[in-house]
Amino acid sequence: MATLPAERPRRGPRRRAAQRGVRTPAASPGERREILAAAFYERPVLTVARDLIGCLVEHDGASAVIVETEAYHDSEPACHAYVGLTERTSTLFGPAGRAYLYRSYGIHALLNAVCEPEGVGAAVLIRALEPRHGIAEMRARRGANAARPPGDLDLCSGPGKLTQALGIGLQDNGCDLAAGPVLIRGRAAGAPAPSIVEAPRIGITKAAELPWRICLAGSPYVSRPRPR
Repeated sequence: MATLPAERPRRGPRRRAAQRGVRTPAASPGERREILAAAFYERPVLTVARDLIGCLVEHDGASAVIVETEAYHDSEPACHAYVGLTERTSTLFGPAGRAYLYRSYGIHALLNAVCEPEGVGAAVLIRALEPRHGIAEMRARRGANAARPPGDLDLCSGPGKLTQALGIGLQDNGCDLAAGPVLIRGRAAGAPAPSIVEAPRIGITKAAELPWRICLAGSPYVSRPRPR
């Protein structure tokens, strides 16, 4: 079984820097969120995958809260970076805090946040979101594919659905997640740490036993099959 290097705790100013974002205006009325700085992502990929739960993705007039992620690391064969540095994987080995977009099954563009120090191939797949703002625009982008149960539970309940809903595409590959056009903001100021569930990743055949899928406990917005 592939394992990651041991996660070493950060101390003092370095740890504070890892949690510090760039202060920006509130993302929504009554809520203050900071755009996450590169230092947030320069940590072990599993740590980032957990800490992204409850954060907010913004693009083109729409935003949604992250409720599900998956971690990928070049030490295990499900990660694109496992094959080493290529033209396709160069973004994965680049600076932390960049978006890695790739085409899945020739149809969907999937959004990942590059993690760990430059030269390590690691990223967090953004797997499901809870819609917050610009929901009408999201429905329009999903078109006939947009199911509308109460609360739009299916609008962003998968990595291909959420990029379509937010209008994110391959043209955003390599963009700085602190500068845009795809932005990720931290958890709302003062919000308690969310409860999470860890489970094996889904939709893969290699290293499928690793429990690197992270979900917001009890969220109806996560993708199926939902973890117990």
